[in-house]
Amino acid sequence: MGVLVDSRGGPPPCAVGVDIGRTKIAAGVVTGDGRILERRTVAAPSHLDQPAVAAQVTALVKELTYVCPEARLVGVGTPEVVEWPSGSVLDAGGSGQNFALRALLEDSVSLPTVVDSDANVAAWAEYRSGSAVGTRNAVIVTVGTGVGGGIVVDGQLYRGSAGFAGEIGHIVVQPAGVACQCGNRGCLEALASGSALSRNGRRAAEADPDGMIARLAGSIDRVTGETVFAAAQQGDARARALFDELGHWLGLGVAAIMLLFDPDVVVISGGLARTGHLLLSPAVTSMQANCAVRGGRVPRLELAGHSASAGLVGAGMLALDTFAAPR
Repeated sequence: MGVLVDSRGGPPPCAVGVDIGRTKIAAGVVTGDGRILERRTVAAPSHLDQPAVAAQVTALVKELTYVCPEARLVGVGTPEVVEWPSGSVLDAGGSGQNFALRALLEDSVSLPTVVDSDANVAAWAEYRSGSAVGTRNAVIVTVGTGVGGGIVVDGQLYRGSAGFAGEIGHIVVQPAGVACQCGNRGCLEALASGSALSRNGRRAAEADPDGMIARLAGSIDRVTGETVFAAAQQGDARARALFDELGHWLGLGVAAIMLLFDPDVVVISGGLARTGHLLLSPAVTSMQANCAVRGGRVPRLELAGHSASAGLVGAGMLALDTFAAPR
């Protein structure tokens, strides 16, 4: 690793950012402008067992702070429901008990730590060094296996009264529609996520077993969102129609967000953001058709500036900003 210095001749302020995923945990030393100086990745424990997660995060932080001793803060993003500012994971693993992740980490690594949702830290990455730079009000919609979101209002993450704001995926856009895992029907997550794309792709393959989607997958039960994306890239009309449908529902959800928050920009992040205009173009069309535009102002809908590193970058930058380290 090269030695970096800030404008005063010393090492730049930095923090360890940690992104806890369903299958892996990524960590890195992050500077105040979003650069990653060092990076480590390990497999996540099965079912995100919280004590095992905490042990792995502790080991990663200790390794990174040994390599980069100037990193004296820690930020963590997790896919679990997090109470703010305590940093406790709520009902961890369905045990009925909360898990004090922030307190445990602060005790084990002896460094100031923040713990927030993965959607919030990804939103902070976009606000501070991605597609929402230069704005004061932004909403970041993460579209992956599910749908989540982070909200920035007047330059601050909006978390609600206890940290639970931003459950964008459970806005109902089609009452009595497809069942969602939350128990409701017609949620945005059930209609505009990677899981929805996979489900619809399998149905398309069943209806057309000789079509490109089925042929690329090899069998109907092996169809995934990646299969549909590959078929759409090759110009398959059925696959492109599935993206049009996905974008339609996403645009409806974004229209509701626009009308509620009037942000400068809504940024589409997450795994499906890399499908680019296959998703963005129908989403823009649907959003504009369903969002009342006043005064000639056309809301902005853009793809994320960060890729797979958004979680650890945002977590690190959130730690720096929370503890007011000089930028």
